[in-house]
Amino acid sequence: MARTAEKVRDLVAEDPEMRDAVAALLDHEGETVEWRDVNESLTSGQWGRLIEKGILEEAGDGFRLADPDAVRDGLTGDDEPAYEDGDDVELPDDDDTAWTVYDKVAGVCALAMMSGYYYHPIRRTVGPIVDIVLGPLNSLLPFFVVVMVLAVCTGFWTSIIQANLMNFDKMSAYQERMQEIQDRQKAAKERGDEEALDRIQQEQMEAMGDQLGMFKMQFRPMVWIMLITIPVFLWMYWKLGQVEQGVTLVLPLVGHTHLKDTIGGFMPAWIVWYFLCSMGFSQIVRKGLGIQTTPT
Repeated sequence: MARTAEKVRDLVAEDPEMRDAVAALLDHEGETVEWRDVNESLTSGQWGRLIEKGILEEAGDGFRLADPDAVRDGLTGDDEPAYEDGDDVELPDDDDTAWTVYDKVAGVCALAMMSGYYYHPIRRTVGPIVDIVLGPLNSLLPFFVVVMVLAVCTGFWTSIIQANLMNFDKMSAYQERMQEIQDRQKAAKERGDEEALDRIQQEQMEAMGDQLGMFKMQFRPMVWIMLITIPVFLWMYWKLGQVEQGVTLVLPLVGHTHLKDTIGGFMPAWIVWYFLCSMGFSQIVRKGLGIQTTPT
């Protein structure tokens, strides 16, 4: 109901003459009508717009109001679009997007370990610590198989973290709001309605705060993902110094190559192998467990 009322308010805000057109349809509440029955009260363009927005729904050989009560509420409410007040779309509040103390600690630790890619003492410290856990696995399997196993595990961890720490319904609400603003802006430009454009531009400025909230939602699971994947990468980086040069594997489109070789002149073969395994098995895990990792 709120969604229909919001659509009516948006239409009236874009075209004030739409108020009389919708009011004329309310006179036929509960009836099935065709455009020729009401063509004295609204234009064919207004008729099509109401059908496009779902305010009119098909009923047999004609059309009728989908929700007369909501339409009436839309006419009696404010003329400003519903998104001006932000009441009709549930957007995350500060509690939903705020980072906890644990999130912040995880972020600091992840960033500190990330410097290990360039600062060798950190790599030499993290590597032996992680080797306590991964060393037995490495002693049982060839190193390229260990890389594959780690890619599968980190891919599974990534999918689980994203599914549990991201609210995809609210991500969809963010995207829906921005799309709605863009649609109304386009319609206002086509009409040459400068007043509506100024109002929509102000709304876009207010929506920038919502964009920050969406960014915080997206980045929060990343720190927990990095907290696991960065130590794993540092361990592989550290362990590669102990791998014999003779160990080779076969990569798609590349053929036989050594883990320490570079592909394309800049990308280490072991990283390519890791990402190939990670992307492939991550998709299998997500499909198999029905894990959603994108907004609907």
